[in-house]
Order: sequence, then C-alpha cells, then structure tokens
Amino acid sequence: MSEVVISAAAAVTGLGDTLERTWQRLLAGQSAIAPVERFAAGAFTSSIAACVAQLEPAANGSRLPSLLERLLDGFAPVPADSRLLLATTKGAIDLLEAQRRGAAVAEGALLPAALLADLEGRLGLSGPSCNINAACASSTIAVARGAAAIARGSAEAAVVLCCDLLSEFVFSGFSALRALDPRPSRPFDRQRAGLTLGEGAAALLLMSRERALREQRPVLARVLGWGSANDAHHITAPARDGSGLIRAVRQALATAGVSAAAVDGISAHGTGTVYNDLMELTAFRTLFGERCPPLHSVKGALGHTLGAAGGIEVALGLRSLATGLLPPTVGLEQAEPGAEGLVSADSQPFAGRLLLSTNSGFGGINGALLLGQEVAA
Repeated sequence: MSEVVISAAAAVTGLGDTLERTWQRLLAGQSAIAPVERFAAGAFTSSIAACVAQLEPAANGSRLPSLLERLLDGFAPVPADSRLLLATTKGAIDLLEAQRRGAAVAEGALLPAALLADLEGRLGLSGPSCNINAACASSTIAVARGAAAIARGSAEAAVVLCCDLLSEFVFSGFSALRALDPRPSRPFDRQRAGLTLGEGAAALLLMSRERALREQRPVLARVLGWGSANDAHHITAPARDGSGLIRAVRQALATAGVSAAAVDGISAHGTGTVYNDLMELTAFRTLFGERCPPLHSVKGALGHTLGAAGGIEVALGLRSLATGLLPPTVGLEQAEPGAEGLVSADSQPFAGRLLLSTNSGFGGINGALLLGQEVAA
C-alpha cells in the first residue's frame, strides 16, 4: 500500500480567513460565537452562531462562492489528475431559501453537480469527482475515501474540499429539534445544553508520499488510518453505547496497524449536546480504558460547521501535531463525569505523534481518522 500524506491545508472559519489565524485565536481561547445578524433569529430557541465575517453574496446570490474564493486564495497548486472529493451537507442552501421566497434561481444551481463542475474548472481538474454527504461526518469520510484510493494505488492525489453555510433553513431545523443551546455551546461540560451552529470551509491536498517527494511538496502529516460505521440506532440520536464510533475507531486502528495505546490525543466531535458528548466519552472509555488520552473539541469556539467540521478539524489537527498542543475546549466550565482530567479549558501539551480525529452525524454515521506526525529523516 502507498503511504498517504497531507501536503497542503487551508481553512476559513468564524475565527479567521486562514488556518494560522484560526489556530492562534483558538489557542488564545477566543470564540467566534455571536448574535446572528444574517436573518431574524428571535423566534428560535437560540439567537447565536459562529459566522464568517463579512461574507457577502456572490453574483449568483449565494455566499458559498465567496467562502470558497477565500478558502482557495493562495492554496497550493493542485495536480490536474487529483480526485476531487467535495464534502457538504447543504451546499448553496441560501439559494434554496431565496427560491422558496420567490426569487429566480438558475436551474441546477442548487445541486452538488453544479458546485463540483465549478470547482473542477477553478482547480483545473480532470480526475473523477463526487460529493460526500454523510451528515456531520461528511468531510471525515471524504478524507478517508481519498486516503483509501491513494493507499490502494488507484489515485496518486486527492483534494478534499468541505464547506457549509449558516442558513436560516438549517438553523430553524435544529431549533425545532431543540438541539441549540441559548448560550454558546459547552462541549463536555456537565451543564451543556446543546450545540451552536457555525459555518466554514477547509481544503486538504492528499498525496502518495512518492508523488509528494517527486514534486517536492511539503509533508505536513501522514494519514495512517481511517474507518466509518453506522450504528443504525436513530435518525438523530447516537447509540448510547457508542457502538458505531467504537467500530469506526477500531477500523482506523486496524488500517494503521497500531493499538489504541499508540494514540496520544483526540480531536473529538464534541458538539455540546447531552447525548453526543456522553456517547463519545463512553466510546473512548471502552476503547482506551483508564489510559484514555487527552481530548478536546473546537465547537465551543467555531460552532458546529456540519459537513465542514471534520475537514476543519483535520486542518487544525496538523497544527496540533506540529506544535504538540491540543487547543482549549472553549466554553468548558466544569467537566462532566468521565471527562475530568481529559478535557481542559486551557491548551494541553501531548506527545504529538498520533492524533485521533472523530466525527459523528445524524442517521448514526461515524467516521474516524488517525493522523501521524511526519517522521524526521
């Protein structure tokens, strides 16, 4: 099998238009969560979210092109034969909202195929492409699919682009589910009361090590393992025993050929909902026992960016591996039982050799990635 590496990464979040800006503000414990100004939110169960600043609609009326333009500005050149793996749950959802209010919207503009075609042209790609819609594990599974294709030799490069917008449609849906916390979300806190929505995007260039070296590309980290599983428990709620996440992580460990003891830190899904956080802790305790490594969640600072969450968290995970730091879990006040000593409101040093990144979504989907620090020559 070919060794898979990440040679370029970019992110746009509510904390900044670059990965480095987001990382520095995250380390400082800052949050992008603020009152929603994009639409009237007074009738919903929460009125706060983490929006990308000054994200204006493009000519077609959607904010998505503007978000992607910021993301790709300065991104590394992408090989023309790269596979394109788009990961978005709602795409240009703001166009659907406009259409339902009577605005004229170009035929097909709402479909992922239109976005794929635009990105193929923008990046000059000739390889196969597809959109992964696996709820909030979308970009985690997109990275897994790209890595698997490279590992088995059916591709030498893959670009993963993940994006989702904050929209009134999605906001109203989570409000109807009573899943939103009126306060900024508090992942793994014993008083947590729901999630806070956000928006953002990330781009990751995966390559075989051989191709990266041949083209003199940097190696930021290794993608060592990946796994996905569905617990088939409920349309929105996770299985309480964490069975789906446990299977996904065990697949990732098996692909990497390492034991659970090799994991040094965890970038958790950590939405701040009662059942998700408890499910994750149950799964991690089952997997790691008393030697559970330190963990964190970024969603108290960035909000839950839906299909983009996993890609953003992988990009930030590269900085964790490079610096040996897990960023703070912003919003944490008092860790819930079972999380004491594992999660912190301050940044946590860790060995920085192997990072587990996990995401879970509606419909019982779970994804897991194992990211390894680049080994010095």
